Amino acid sequence: MSRLSEQILAYAERQSEGVPISAKSLLHLGNRAAVDQSLSRLAERGQLIRAGRGVYLRPITSRFGTRAPSVEQAVEALAAQRGEVIVSNGAAAANALGLTTQVPVRSVYLTSGRSRKMSLGKQVVELRHAPRWQLTLGSRPAGEAVRALAWLGPDKAEEALMTLKRRMPPGVFGELVAAAPQLPTWLARSVGKAAYG
Repeated sequence: MSRLSEQILAYAERQSEGVPISAKSLLHLGNRAAVDQSLSRLAERGQLIRAGRGVYLRPITSRFGTRAPSVEQAVEALAAQRGEVIVSNGAAAANALGLTTQVPVRSVYLTSGRSRKMSLGKQVVELRHAPRWQLTLGSRPAGEAVRALAWLGPDKAEEALMTLKRRMPPGVFGELVAAAPQLPTWLARSVGKAAYG
């Protein structure tokens, strides 16, 4: 193994679990071409996991063998590294809030960045670019409510809002009401009816 590869592995070992490693974060160790080549070789050997274009993760070793980091950890770390907003999709948010019993089969997240796929071991995570209003309030409960309502659509939003009003703490529902001006007209109207109707 080359000295550069050893240095990259040592750097990866110092990172927290699930923190993505990119070539740009390793330029202090060597030139870009050499770093890219070493990262690629480490991924081929299974010492790093290639999560996407230019993004690598350190596999987690336990007494049961090695595995990829959890999807949530990897997505949170990627969001922090790239400066993007990345949140759960509407179906997952609706399920988490108890508005549907459907459980999403695929891992899909909404992002302020470009649409792309990320591989974590055998699992593929899809990152879909979303309009800014769907990313409003981020991962907070009121933000999950916005995405759940968008997923449910205009026909089911008012009924779902009445359910949310009963279940959510008043402060959280108030956050949703305060965000209404940022939402599409149909959703803002439904939020207003639920809040003041």
